[in-house]
Order: sequence, then C-alpha cells, then structure tokens
Amino acid sequence: MAAELTTHELIARHRPTLDQALEAIRTRAYWSPHPEHPKAYGESGSLDMAAGKAAFDALLGTRLDLGQPGTDDWVGGETSPYGIELGVSYPHADLDELLPAMKSGQRAWRDAGAEMRAVVCLEILKRISDRTHEFAHAVMHTSGQAFMMAFQAGGPHAQDRGLEAVAYAYVEQVRTPDTAEWTKPQGKRAPLALTKQFTPVPRGVSLMIGCNTFPTWNGYPGLFASLATGNAVLVKPHPRAVLPLALTVQVARQVLAESGFDPNLVALAAERPGEGIAKTLATRPEIRIIDYTGSTAFGDWLEANARQAQVYTEKAGVNTVLVDSAANYQGMLSNLAFSLSLYSGQMCTTPQNLLIPRDGIRTDEGPKTFDEVVADLARAVDGLLGDDARANALLGAIVNPDVKTRLEAAAGLGEVALASREISNPEFPGAVVRTPVIVKLDGAKPDDEAAYMSECFGPVSFAVAVDSAADGVELLRRTIREKGAMTVGAYTTDGEVEDAVQEVCLEEAAQLSLNLTGGVYVNQTAAFSDFHGSGGNPAANAALCDGAFVANRFRVVEVRREAEGQA
Repeated sequence: MAAELTTHELIARHRPTLDQALEAIRTRAYWSPHPEHPKAYGESGSLDMAAGKAAFDALLGTRLDLGQPGTDDWVGGETSPYGIELGVSYPHADLDELLPAMKSGQRAWRDAGAEMRAVVCLEILKRISDRTHEFAHAVMHTSGQAFMMAFQAGGPHAQDRGLEAVAYAYVEQVRTPDTAEWTKPQGKRAPLALTKQFTPVPRGVSLMIGCNTFPTWNGYPGLFASLATGNAVLVKPHPRAVLPLALTVQVARQVLAESGFDPNLVALAAERPGEGIAKTLATRPEIRIIDYTGSTAFGDWLEANARQAQVYTEKAGVNTVLVDSAANYQGMLSNLAFSLSLYSGQMCTTPQNLLIPRDGIRTDEGPKTFDEVVADLARAVDGLLGDDARANALLGAIVNPDVKTRLEAAAGLGEVALASREISNPEFPGAVVRTPVIVKLDGAKPDDEAAYMSECFGPVSFAVAVDSAADGVELLRRTIREKGAMTVGAYTTDGEVEDAVQEVCLEEAAQLSLNLTGGVYVNQTAAFSDFHGSGGNPAANAALCDGAFVANRFRVVEVRREAEGQA
C-alpha cells in the first residue's frame, strides 16, 4: 500500500512550482520546470534512458490493469508506425457502471478546494515527468514521432502544457473569494448584513478525446484543466495511440488514491477495433465537457450534436506563409525547410501554402523569381534531409496509411518542384518514412484552388503563385476566414506589407510569426508564453491555454446567510 500524501506535504512540495507557473503566465517569459535534455533524467527517482527503455519494453505484450470498475473486456491492437506490435491490452468499460463510479468521487474533490486540486495535479505531472523516458517511447511507437521529438513534445513540452492549464484553472477559481461579508446601509434603519459563501463547482464528467499524432501534448491541457476545476475526467484515446494516455491514467489514479481521493475521478475508455465509441460517449448526459483534437468533420459534429456539453475543439486549418521579401534569404530557406520537414509535416501547425508573388521577391542576395525561390527551397529541404540518419531523426514515420495516400496523390495536383523519396530506417525496417513533396500551383487558376484551399495533412506543401503581395494578403485573409489556420507566417522587409499581414491576423484571429530565420519555427509554440490556436477562426474554438479555456469548466455557486445579529 502506497504511503498517504498529506495536504501539508503536497502543498509544501508543489506550491512553489505553482507560484512560478502563475508568474510565467503573467509575464509570458520563458520558464519550464521540465528538462528538455534526455541526460537530465535519472536522478531523484527519475528513469534514465536505459531504465525508461526497459520500462517501455516490459509493457509490451502485457495487460495494463488500471483497477477501474465496470471492466467487461480487454482490448488492444496498437501497431507502431515503426512496424512493431505493441501487444498491450486495456480495460474495456461498461459505461453504465463506470460513469456513475466516476461521479461518486466528485463531492470530496470539489470540497478539497482549488489549491489542493492544483497540487494533486502537480504531483501527477511530477510522477509522469519522472518517467519521461518511458513515456517518450510510448509516444514514439504510437505517433511515429522520432525519438527526440517524442521525448520533448511528448514529455516536457506536454507536461508544461498540463501545468499551464492547472495554473490558469487556479487563477480563474480564486478570482472570486471563498467568503464575503456584505453590508448595505439603510439610512436610519439597521443595515442589511449577509455572510456569503462562494464555491467553484464542477460541471460533471469531462471527456477527453485523444489524437493519434500528439496524444499527450494535445491531451494534457484539457485533462488537467478539467481535473483542476473539480471535474472527473474520462480519457478516450485514439485507437492507435492508447498507451501514453493509459499510462497517464494509471499515474493519475495512483496519486488520487494516495492523496485520499477516489481514483475513479480519472478513468480510461479504450475501445474494441471499429467500435467508435466517441459519438456514444459524447452525447451521454453524464458528459458535460468535451476536449477534442482531430478532424474538422468530427469536430464540427461534436459542436453540433454534443449539446449537453461544453465542447473545446482543435480541428484543422490551412496554415499559410506569405513570402514577399527577405532580409536573410538563406535563413528563410533554412527555417522553412525545417518547418516543412519536422515530423513529416504531421503537425497541426505545419505550413501548407507558401504564397509567393509570380514576379518574384526581393532578397539580400538580389531579386529572385518565383521559380528560383521554389527551387531554392526544394534544394534546402534536400540538403537538410540528404543524410538518411538525419532525415530519420527529423521525419519520424508516417503515422497512418491515409497520410501516405495523400502524399502520393499530391504529385498529381500540379508541377512537382520537389519529389518525395522513400527513406529506409535501419533500426525499424517496417517504418514508412517519406520526405516532403512541394507542388507548384497558380493562385489565379480555379482548378488549383481546390487543392490549396483544402487541408492536405502530412508532408505536402503548395507553392502558390499570386499576382502581388497585396493579392497574397487577401488570399491569406480568405483562407483563414473560410478554412481556419493554427499558424500564419510571413517574410517581408516592407513595413506596409507587414502591417497588412498583421491586420489580417488580428481581424481573423490567427497567430502570426514574422521573419523567422533562426532556431524558432512557425510550427512550435512554448507553454506559458505562446498561445496555441486562438479560438477565433475555424481551425479551433479554443486556445491552449488561456482563461477562456478553463473558466467555463466550473460555475460559482453562492450560499447567502443573514449575518449574526440580524433579525
């Protein structure tokens, strides 16, 4: 039996970290308590590289028993994009038994208060952090991310996003005081006096629907935002990426139990092959909050049909970069090449459309024609990925057959400026690894518009010729308004063009990166400082993270009493 964690111990251990997180979201300065380098782990109980790999290997072919009620079957079937069978089986739940059990622990969790909930969440995150190497392998072999990306994005960066959500949740809950003494003068009569009590109360059971590509990074904000605001959380992973979230649930249940709370406040809903339980779960009356990352079609369905729930969606968009002019042409090419290549373009933030004036651009190396810019970018990608070992470390593996199908079809949409090539992975011969394709399209041709105005998720980019920078700005506006965008980039040395792009992004609520040429890329966002999505265009109805992401997960209920001495 694990030792009980006292309130005093948890607050002493984690309140300093919570205070630092609160300061970070206030200042937006760089801060992270979770090391990004693999060698930073292995001390103070953390698993080092070898121990983490051994822990992951020990999971393969096993049954992950979470001890949750209502288990009526065992399900699994995950296959790594790197070609190995995971063989892990998970509890399949009878929802009519599991959901009532989850609700039964909410009263004590509600009454614990915002600070206690926050430090319990931080203890969960600390224990996940201690197993970062193990989680990295779980993310790698369910998402297809290369190991270093799985380690960083699936580990410390995901943990940062979870902590960020806890910090925002705490801020919103303590905005209203616990109690207040209210006195209203009545002239010559005795004043009216009331004692008022204010309690943040949870909405109910929260459903987190996980995604295949970033199960922890995209999953932790909603999970921890709901848990920290008093809600029970049912985790429904993507069928191809169950393991990282099942391990998360396992850790959460352990910490909750040791802290004196009902472990059923967090539970897993794994599904049989082809069962498709997300729609069933999303419309059950017990589900009052939904967090979802994935396709636009299902996100739209959730927003239209899960009417009993507060729904937070991150869907899809057409991310666009306007290339008008460049003060550092080689830096621009290098930055874009990396952005297009990272994780085979399988990020919701990866640029898809590159809008380039058909008459060319001005650069520090002199004028460049449209064809020269595209050819130079193709050479930059080729140079970046020319070494197969380096290419494998950047590209990872294609996450599912649909991405491969889109990649192969893209070559038929226009003139191919950079053909995709197959790369072998000596360590994992079963991995499907492909370099990006770049296709030239004409923004003035209606036949080409169908391609560039649709999301083509994966390592596919379109170099779209536009009549001018002004034409590109207007196409950018239309793209964001009609299709949404998680990210926007622009390269320009012209102040008027910069102002025009910025105004479009402000009006259409899209996050903008200008003239990136160094080690920060348009598809990266930093927790505590950058907002992921805005909630203001069709790509997402929420931002990770801000006050709006957490504030409607609870309501404040007031109890009024006449003050002592009142007649």
